Amino acid sequence: MADFRTSTLDYFPENILIDILSYLGVRELIRSGRVCKRWRRLVKDQRLWRVVDLTAWKGVTSRMLWVLLRQYLGTGLRCLRLRGLLLSARGGAFLSESWLKALSSRCPRLRSLSLLHADLRGLHSCQLLPTTLQVLELRGCELPQGFFTQTPLSPEKQAGMASTAATQQQGRVQTGKVPASTSGIAIETMVLDNVPSFTDQHLQSLASWLRLSRLELRNVLRVTAEGLRRSAAQETDSGLNGLSRLKYLEIGHFGRPGAQLQMASLGLGVGWLGLEELSLGGKEVGPGLLSASRLRDLKRLRLRCCKLREMQVLRSCRTLRDLRRLEFCEVFFQVCPKTPEREGEVERQGEGEEGREGGTDSGDDKLEENDPVPSLRRSLAALLPQCALVFTNCTVTITSD
Repeated sequence: MADFRTSTLDYFPENILIDILSYLGVRELIRSGRVCKRWRRLVKDQRLWRVVDLTAWKGVTSRMLWVLLRQYLGTGLRCLRLRGLLLSARGGAFLSESWLKALSSRCPRLRSLSLLHADLRGLHSCQLLPTTLQVLELRGCELPQGFFTQTPLSPEKQAGMASTAATQQQGRVQTGKVPASTSGIAIETMVLDNVPSFTDQHLQSLASWLRLSRLELRNVLRVTAEGLRRSAAQETDSGLNGLSRLKYLEIGHFGRPGAQLQMASLGLGVGWLGLEELSLGGKEVGPGLLSASRLRDLKRLRLRCCKLREMQVLRSCRTLRDLRRLEFCEVFFQVCPKTPEREGEVERQGEGEEGREGGTDSGDDKLEENDPVPSLRRSLAALLPQCALVFTNCTVTITSD
């Protein structure tokens, strides 16, 4: 009993202590390294530095980044989130070319990089980022012109990178891991949220990213419908042009009332080969629904944070016969009071070819959390019998129009 009372954390095995330390943030983790020599050694264990989030730590300077990189970050790092000085009164340089090179060499397993309020105008190209990146998120950042343009490497650099990749491949054959692409950017997912300097030219330059399969554009006000048309995957005599590898595209505009609206989703009207999933948000939902019928490979459609009418949805979805999933997320449905004329129009919109599911529902249209508009669900089930319908946090408003 006396031994139990005098027990301290020193009696815990190291794996238990590491699990306890994993619940601490970056600042608390660094401070705990000052307790004793043992804790200082444990704090540097790479299992504690797999996911590093510095977005809540305001005022992180380039000097602090160098200290973190030299003393703590290493081969265990998988995901890194940083907060820049774009909105800070201090200002100054944040990410430098030398620091990014050191990050690439010290953290060869880094897969995801998220930057918040970072000024990247001091970097001439995204090729300075680690070549192992698969996910890049930019939120509230500033970009230079031509940042996403991929310039071909010189023959000497290609030969050196090829020999390095061959050496890495021999060491990874047994583990089944594939090294990063040496011929270009290996980023597969790109997220742009409130990046005012992102233009049509930036969007078109992404066509050189051969592995880009997921693109999310939110509040990117300078992307126009014409820029989206020129970036769409189209079949020509020379092959596929544009973002031909893209499978998922999100376009959302959630700006303040009166903000400039480009209606970029109208550019989807030219079609997009290979695009299987589309997410529309805010003010881009209406224009996007008008163009969704031209996406012949579309399998999943998501509508979020918008106002919709029942007839608007039915008229837009009656041509999407190959749709497999239709999701409504935080949608305000505007429903008109029932009249004999309106009931007949909705019924005609929801007529199916065979085996209509709507005819089996004879109960009252009760509003439920997972089924806020029962009449819409029945009509969509008749129009799209193979499509799964999902309603998440949707509300219904009765209008007189």
